[in-house]
Amino acid sequence: MSSLPRSAPESQGIASSALIALIDEAKDTIRELHSIMLVRHGNVVAEGWWSPYAPQHPHVLFSLSKSFTSTAAGFAVAEGLLSLEDTVLSFFPEDAPENPNDNLKAMRVRDLLAMATGNEEDTLWTVTKSENWAKAFLSCPVQRTPGTHFVYNSGATYMVSAIVQKATGQTVLEYLTPRLLAPLGITGATWENCPRGINTGGWGLSVKTEDIAKFGQLYLQYGVWEGEQLLPKGWTEEATRTHIANGDNPESDWNQGYGFQFWRARHGAYRGDGAFGQYCIVMQEQDAVVAITAGVADMQGVLNLLWKHLLPAFQSVPLPPDDENSTLLAKRLSNLKILLPAGETTAPRAAELSGRTYRFGENDQKTEAITFHFNDDEARVEIQQDGKTHSLSCGVGGAWVSQSTLFGRFSKLPHPVAVASAWSAEDSFTVKLCFYETPFCPILDFRFEGDSVFFDDRPNVAFGTAAPPQIIGRYAQGEN
Repeated sequence: MSSLPRSAPESQGIASSALIALIDEAKDTIRELHSIMLVRHGNVVAEGWWSPYAPQHPHVLFSLSKSFTSTAAGFAVAEGLLSLEDTVLSFFPEDAPENPNDNLKAMRVRDLLAMATGNEEDTLWTVTKSENWAKAFLSCPVQRTPGTHFVYNSGATYMVSAIVQKATGQTVLEYLTPRLLAPLGITGATWENCPRGINTGGWGLSVKTEDIAKFGQLYLQYGVWEGEQLLPKGWTEEATRTHIANGDNPESDWNQGYGFQFWRARHGAYRGDGAFGQYCIVMQEQDAVVAITAGVADMQGVLNLLWKHLLPAFQSVPLPPDDENSTLLAKRLSNLKILLPAGETTAPRAAELSGRTYRFGENDQKTEAITFHFNDDEARVEIQQDGKTHSLSCGVGGAWVSQSTLFGRFSKLPHPVAVASAWSAEDSFTVKLCFYETPFCPILDFRFEGDSVFFDDRPNVAFGTAAPPQIIGRYAQGEN
């Protein structure tokens, strides 16, 4: 099956009016959803992408990748290539510390999967500073008895990926392709690697929104796909049940228990999720799946919105057709857009500033110079940063211009980006970059004053709390 079947919401027991209310409130309160797909009784009943995000583009999953890594482990266990009771050290004798403590020696594959390794903090930051991530993980202190204490630990998921590769001779992505991805019709998936060529496991997978929905639907159907037991029988129940407690706040969807790289959630649901709002939510009692990609800081807010609108909307029998609201819902979903920069297409000073180069003193962003080019139907900003020049063609008048760039604090390889711009005031030019295969949509603000430009780079979401400080460039006369 290359795509899931489509159906009207009412025929699957959901009122279109409830979904309209969900989309409208998301527009008013959630910044920024990038896509949403709702599946009920195996049928897609609502789907939408906030332009320039689109169904054909993959989206990085961050920690939603973990649920796919767990699935690879499930296949390997079923094929007798490893056991949940195998000790972690048994796979890496060459990387073990000289005198491992008893806790490290006791750590099993199941402890990695359940985020119950005995480490008291995430090992990610230690692991990724090394060339040999497995050796770095094994060097981290294991203060507690494995299996007794929950700590969210992306380094542990990397170790699951490394173990699967040791056991199978293939990366997780290679191993999953014939077993999971190909049968579900998932194509074009990519996964980041560590320096030794092992999929990062806990993050780094990119797939499309419908691929996320298919993955959730497979779990909803207890591993059965088109009549075939694709996942090992019993694995979905084992992977998604609570293996360890992770908090006691009844209002938090992060305190409902943790499975094998799946979170238990309120209202009997479970999910895989990733930073900034990447979701695969399985609602077994309601026979529903929700796939979401986003760039949000308040991940709980997204779930609260779903519980508020979806739970009361699910009915056990089909509803009468509602042509009016069905048409209105389709219109809402087809017109979703990421907010463009607000302002005018040009400004009185644009012609004067066009061609000017501004040079910057030493700064943390390593921005050396910026040159501006303005005309009636196009704007272009050239940013010299860390020895490289990045040329950004900026859409004007409410348009996005798509291109590829290495610009951006996360970009090690060229990333596709859509760029739009506007004059937010007579002396202020705003550029919005939408890296539409990621959650990142930063805004670049330039304010011109005399022979100076004040530059602010404002992320929509970021790991860490602080935006880069404002930097000031001086007009380099004679260079234009």
